[in-house]
Amino acid sequence: EIYEYEPVFYHAKKMIVDGYFSTVGSVNMDNRSFRLNDEANLNILDREIAEKLTALFEDDLERSRQWTKEDYENRPVWQKVYGWATAKLIGPYL
Repeated sequence: EIYEYEPVFYHAKKMIVDGYFSTVGSVNMDNRSFRLNDEANLNILDREIAEKLTALFEDDLERSRQWTKEDYENRPVWQKVYGWATAKLIGPYL
């Protein structure tokens, strides 16, 4: 499922695993972010913190719009062209 947080642009990432391990920060979960980008996350092993972060996530989800396959397929032509061009021209450098 994909959701778009609507009130503002939201760059921070958070992940909660098994209600115990949490990570919060700016790192994308990909090799480029781990190897090249100068970003940081805080990793926490604590059930109480995981519960609070889960509650915050659920609150954020209520202010988000779910994107469907139909939304993606029916987006404006300019967005499709922009996405294609960005992937072809910039993608190889990422």
